[in-house]
Amino acid sequence: MTDTRPLWQWGALDLAEAIAAGTISSRDAVGAALDRMAEVNGHINAVVDDMSGEAATEAAALDEAQAREGTVGPLHGVPITIKENIDQAGRATPNGVPAFKDIVAGEDSPVVRNLKAAGAVVIGRTNTPEFSMRGTTVNPLHGRTHNPWHAEASAGGSSGGASAAVASGMGALGHGNDILGSLRFPSYACGLATVKPGLGRTPAYNPSAAAERGLMAQLMSVQGLIARRVRDVRLGMRALVRYDAHDPWMVEMPFDGPPLEGPIRVAMTKNAFGFELHPGVSQALDTAREALIDAGYRVELVEPPFIREAALAGARCLLGEMKVLMDPDIRKYGSEEVTRIFDDYYAYFGPLEGDDLFRAMAERNRHCRAWTLFLQDYPLVLTPFMPKPIFTWDRDTQGLDGVGEVLGSALNCFAMNYLGLPATNVPANEADGLPIGVQIVGRRFREDMILDAAEAIEDRVGVMTDRLWARDDI
Repeated sequence: MTDTRPLWQWGALDLAEAIAAGTISSRDAVGAALDRMAEVNGHINAVVDDMSGEAATEAAALDEAQAREGTVGPLHGVPITIKENIDQAGRATPNGVPAFKDIVAGEDSPVVRNLKAAGAVVIGRTNTPEFSMRGTTVNPLHGRTHNPWHAEASAGGSSGGASAAVASGMGALGHGNDILGSLRFPSYACGLATVKPGLGRTPAYNPSAAAERGLMAQLMSVQGLIARRVRDVRLGMRALVRYDAHDPWMVEMPFDGPPLEGPIRVAMTKNAFGFELHPGVSQALDTAREALIDAGYRVELVEPPFIREAALAGARCLLGEMKVLMDPDIRKYGSEEVTRIFDDYYAYFGPLEGDDLFRAMAERNRHCRAWTLFLQDYPLVLTPFMPKPIFTWDRDTQGLDGVGEVLGSALNCFAMNYLGLPATNVPANEADGLPIGVQIVGRRFREDMILDAAEAIEDRVGVMTDRLWARDDI
């Protein structure tokens, strides 16, 4: 059956297959995304570095290359966006900070290089909060990115520009990164799919960086992709994991692992660690559970080890490290607003210093060991991502209560950064006019298994952006 939807609504896999078959051209796919960007970006403010001219030229070149020798890779002609905190040759890497707006990259980061090598066409660079360290996306350089679902809701952070772009049709894939939830918060907020890769899975390196990141940031931060459909995340991730020796943490191995024998056991928890679980979140988890059971998984109510302890240890260690390595730049170059928010982070979590920091970093091994053993019995774990629908866009400016709702309630989320484990967000419900996702965690280097489970949930729930586009206010 012919797909009659406008091309900007097509997913990455649909576009790539149609381009490879000659049904549409790269110019068709990229042109539709550029037209959509021109139509909606003015009020969404997701793309803050418009690369329309370069993208149109690249699409034409790809069509010519295809006519000569076939497609250049699995993402040939697919329009994508890149978050403005990683290097792209000839473009600024301001990280949401006005003082950094003239830092222009001399070469591509590995993420950009890998996606381009697969044939993807970058149509623009997306917004991020100052220093990419908030659960919402706003900064003094480019302003606020708006959630296409709701005027007052956060688009998520720090990859809020990526999520808002993908959800509103500006590109089929959005690059983002995740140190405390920055792929999953935006996906949750905008009804999208993603997988936060595990440690060592995707390459991270910014040639323009003046100094190396701290050890906790190296362990907890990863690069990834956001899409409207799970299968598009899978397609993009297969291109993204191409090995690059600039990242000493990266492990060279294929994206797809061997199948497991028998029904896969899934541990399920609804633990919100003292925060009230919204009925819509509870229903999302029940729907996900039923979808997995019907798909042949064996789902059991079992409490995984050390989630709260791991999350708090990760936050406190990371903030302790940041207080030494990053806080001077926040004070010097950041806005008064972001400085106050960091003060609230410190007050809420209590960053570790000195001997306490070293002892807590050593304890990471104990937490990781407990999870490695647990995942031997339960290769997948289904959890809430947050206890309620996404917060208002400025909630983290409202003191300790605001920081508690934005970050403090997301323990299931950032525990996985500290543990180095892959974790997905996939939509499973809609409540109060906002999408609600669930999180699936898995073994290291088994993002493919996580995406299999996420796809079973998506098959039951449907693609959430179809509901968004059915409305008349976007």
